Amino acid sequence: MGKRYFCDYCDRSFQDNLHNRKKHLNGVQHLRAKKVWYDLFRDAAAILQEEQSKKPCRKFLQTGQCDFGSNCRFSHMTEMDLERLSAQVHEERRSKEQRQEGADVPVGTVEEWLEKRAKRLRLAQSNSPLPEKPSMFQYPPGWPPIQDLPPSLQAPPPRGWPIPANLQWG
Repeated sequence: MGKRYFCDYCDRSFQDNLHNRKKHLNGVQHLRAKKVWYDLFRDAAAILQEEQSKKPCRKFLQTGQCDFGSNCRFSHMTEMDLERLSAQVHEERRSKEQRQEGADVPVGTVEEWLEKRAKRLRLAQSNSPLPEKPSMFQYPPGWPPIQDLPPSLQAPPPRGWPIPANLQWG
């Protein structure tokens, strides 16, 4: 039977040889399917600009359906759809401008969150009626001896892993 080529855009396969592949890749069906795929990833500004330049599709406005579907040269967006898309474009531009201006993040938010979390944990421990016992780590039954385990599966030391003084990240 030979090798087969599967086209992800068209969701079909065929015998893989130079002639068949060239014929498929230059075919109208493949080019349309490829365009539909890449249109899924266009930004809102490009879609809005293209839709505003098109005239509305009469058949789609009257019946809610169009025989040409995504290949129609007229717009299938209503005024409300265009307004929503326009609002999305303005929001994206505004957030992009804020990122470029270097919008200030409140200082100390992580530290404040950690302090609040520590307070909550202390309160939860003080209010609990049963004292928590430190759990002893046990390996699952049937595992090989501890010295034969790789480091990633060995239990951490009781006080945590030591941090070397000359450790540098990055």
